[in-house]
Amino acid sequence: MSNTLDDAEFFIQRTSTLNGINFLGKVLRKIGMDPFALDAQNILNSGLRKTNNAVSLPNSAYVGVEQLIASIQNDADLNPFGSLAFKTLLKRTVYQRLKIEQQFNLNPGLNEIAIKSPVFIIGMPRTGTTILHALLNEDRANRSPLSWECLLPYPVSTPENHRNNEQVKTVEKEFGQLFKLVPDFKKKHHMEADSPQECIGINFLDFNSFQPAAQAYIPSYMDWFMNKADKSSTMQWHKRFLQYLSSGGVESDRWLLKSPVHLIRLKEIFEVYPDAKIIMTHRHPNKVVASAASLISSVRSLYSDNEDPIRTGAEQAEFWSAAFNIFLEQRKELDKEDQIIDLKFDDFIQDQMGVVEQIYQRFSWNLSDASTEAMRNFLITNPPGKHGTHEYTLEQFGLSEEKIEKQFKSYIEFINRL
Repeated sequence: MSNTLDDAEFFIQRTSTLNGINFLGKVLRKIGMDPFALDAQNILNSGLRKTNNAVSLPNSAYVGVEQLIASIQNDADLNPFGSLAFKTLLKRTVYQRLKIEQQFNLNPGLNEIAIKSPVFIIGMPRTGTTILHALLNEDRANRSPLSWECLLPYPVSTPENHRNNEQVKTVEKEFGQLFKLVPDFKKKHHMEADSPQECIGINFLDFNSFQPAAQAYIPSYMDWFMNKADKSSTMQWHKRFLQYLSSGGVESDRWLLKSPVHLIRLKEIFEVYPDAKIIMTHRHPNKVVASAASLISSVRSLYSDNEDPIRTGAEQAEFWSAAFNIFLEQRKELDKEDQIIDLKFDDFIQDQMGVVEQIYQRFSWNLSDASTEAMRNFLITNPPGKHGTHEYTLEQFGLSEEKIEKQFKSYIEFINRL
């Protein structure tokens, strides 16, 4: 039997205010009113009106909006708060994408900005990618897109206001309101307005992203995302976004990027960025799948009253095993081994700075004394569990070590050879 919102310890606990929002929303639904209902055309039209119909979404992004909203309507079973959160996010994202497209129309030279040797940290969730991303971001030679830049990228930031502008203040306020409304959320999924953001935030602006699947159960969208969506077009957008951010003048030696979902688009990364570098983190999937399912099931429990951890466990095991099979096949075909480094999670946990030095040596980067000191200070001030932890087991998600060993057979054989 599935866990429920009452007996699943890893589910997000709701405040009385949040429960009140959901209660009121359900009452309105019963009398035929739903102010938070999602409609693809209405959301698109809202963005077009705000930009005076000066530009339109590329077809690939338009398809993504329709696929996502259709899946939310048919599959997600959102509560009123979840519907409100998605409607607000989608309207904002459409507008922000249109404003960026407008900037390219007004300034065609943006297309000529070079993005040289970007670095992609990939690997399954919970394999140390987040802490590694944040750690490498302490080196000023590395430039990561920040959370606020992916949520409110327009107008582009400059060196003078990169850490202090109205967009940063808005996102800080919104995060603060969320943490006040849902105090438990910060422990489950820590966010800061100026922290490095994953590429799922960039690609959500193209509506071809894993991000909404972390918030809602949307299987038809995820089938499109994995098997039918135009991955090349989305990685071209990814480059355009970096060009747009670079146009403000906040630059460094290299872009530092991160997303486990890049496992399914290794080929497209190298198509768009032939000189890209890949940092690949590895951990036995027995240690990873339950952790990923726990985080996603926890977050989804905020947006739906009917989150099913057993369903989520099966979904995550299937998705990530398929993603690794794609990755292994593409990696073999591409033969880009001189641009890839493999790291084991256990080695990183035992000696973070030793692994950092290994990365810098592998790619012939200079690790300055100032960067080393900044990274060491970051590790001291951000110990494991700083924002709390929550426990989980494979069994809570209907999984077992035997099932995982079978599903991830090819990948386990690969990491055993490292």
